[in-house]
Amino acid sequence: MNVLNGQTVIGTALASLADPVGPLRLAQEFLGAPGCPAEARGLTVRFLQRLEAEWCAELGDRRSGDVLLVVNELVTNAERHSHGPFLLELEGTDRRLVVTVYDSSSTLPRRYERDPGRPGGHGMEIVDALSDRLVAERVPVGKRVQAVFELLGAGGDRDTRGDRPPV
Repeated sequence: MNVLNGQTVIGTALASLADPVGPLRLAQEFLGAPGCPAEARGLTVRFLQRLEAEWCAELGDRRSGDVLLVVNELVTNAERHSHGPFLLELEGTDRRLVVTVYDSSSTLPRRYERDPGRPGGHGMEIVDALSDRLVAERVPVGKRVQAVFELLGAGGDRDTRGDRPPV
């Protein structure tokens, strides 16, 4: 018997006490037809219900509302700017929820500085304010925009965004 990285290796088999259960995942492609943001929000509501039931995730009304608004903003941006199909991917556990949108445009989203007088362009400002981490990067087929929500607070309503200013 050998020990490798704290796990017992018996012959070629690896005995491990690690949890083999992966996060809850759901992905759906959208073609950009009218109503995509509403359809994406409905899909997200069902996903959040499953996350609470299957993972005992404590989201709370505020955090759930934040997630729905972020999904709406990211899907609306993909619909407006990609001129093609896009993919919404949701992944979560009891501790973290990740919202990812892939689209065919390689142009990264722009986050403008706060300006209450500006008539539009507040979407990424909202996404950045509501999520705990926001990443946008180019991928071979266009770009990926990912918003991460930490779910460590009781009832999911604790603000884990630190010292970031409010919207």
